[in-house]
Amino acid sequence: MMNDNIKKKMCLNKILHNDNTVGYVFAAPFIIGFLGFTIIPILVSLYYSFTNYNLTTSETWIGLQNYARLFQDTRFLKSVRVTLIYVLTSVPLKLIFALFIAYLLTKKSRGVTFYRSLYYVPSLIGGSIAVALVWKELFSTRGLINSLFISAGLEKVSWFGDQKMAMIPLVLMSVWQFGSSMIIFAAGLKEISPTYYEAAKIDGANKRQIFSHITLPCLSPIILYNLVMQTISAFMSFTQAFVITRGGPNDATNFYALYVYNQAFKYYDMGYASAMSWVMLIIMSLITFLIFKSSKRWVFSEAGE
Repeated sequence: MMNDNIKKKMCLNKILHNDNTVGYVFAAPFIIGFLGFTIIPILVSLYYSFTNYNLTTSETWIGLQNYARLFQDTRFLKSVRVTLIYVLTSVPLKLIFALFIAYLLTKKSRGVTFYRSLYYVPSLIGGSIAVALVWKELFSTRGLINSLFISAGLEKVSWFGDQKMAMIPLVLMSVWQFGSSMIIFAAGLKEISPTYYEAAKIDGANKRQIFSHITLPCLSPIILYNLVMQTISAFMSFTQAFVITRGGPNDATNFYALYVYNQAFKYYDMGYASAMSWVMLIIMSLITFLIFKSSKRWVFSEAGE
C-alpha cells in the first residue's frame, strides 16, 4: 500500500514538474472559453447559415438560399448603407477628436493626469444601456439640447423623428466615447523623439509644418491601429440604435447588428441571421484588408525605407 502511494505521488510530481502540463493547466480556462464561446458558436452559425432554422423546430438544409435572399432584401441593403454611413462619419470624427485632446493633454500643465483619467471615463461607460437612455433624453423633444436651441432663439429639432437627423445623436455618442483612442494617441505622442522637433525648429518650421511632417508620420502606426479597431467596433454598433431609436425612423438607423438581432430574436429566423453575420464578417475582413493594404503608402516606420 505504501509503495502504491509513493508511486502515485511520484507520478503526480512528475506531471506537475512538466512545463507543458503546467502551461496547459493555467491556459485551460482560456482554451475552454475560447472553444466553448468562440470557435464552436462560429462553426455552428456557419452551419445554420445554410439551413432554415427558427429556434423552435429542427433545422432543414436549404443550401445558399439564405445568401441569395440577402440581395433581394431591401431592408438588408439599407442596413448595409446605413452602417457604412455611420462608420464613415463616426470613426474619422472620433479619431480626430481623440488626437486633438491627446495632443492637448501631452502638454506640460497642472492636473493633466486627472484630466486624462476624466476624459477616459466615457469610454468605460459609454456603451452601457443607462448612458444610452440618458443620451436619448438629452436629444428628446423636451430634452436639454432642444432647450438650449430654444434659449438661443432657434427652433427645436425632432432628432429621432426626422430620417436626416436621427443619425446625428448616434454619431455624437460614438465620438463622445473617444477615451480609449485618446489614451493610445497620448502614449504614441510621448514616444516621438524631441530631437525631431528641435531640428525642425532650427530649420524654421512652423507648428503646422511640424505637426504635418513630424507628428502625423511618427504617429501613423498608432493611427493605423486605432483606425482598424474603431472601424471594427463601429461595424458592430448595436446598443445605441437598439435603445435610442429602435432602428427608426423608417430604418434610418437600422444598423447591421440591430437587423441581425431582430432577425434572430424577434422574427426567430436564425438561419437568415447567421447568413447575415457571415456576410458582415466578410465585409469587415475586406475593409480591414484594404486599410492594411493602403497603409503601405501612409504609415511611416523608422526601420522602413
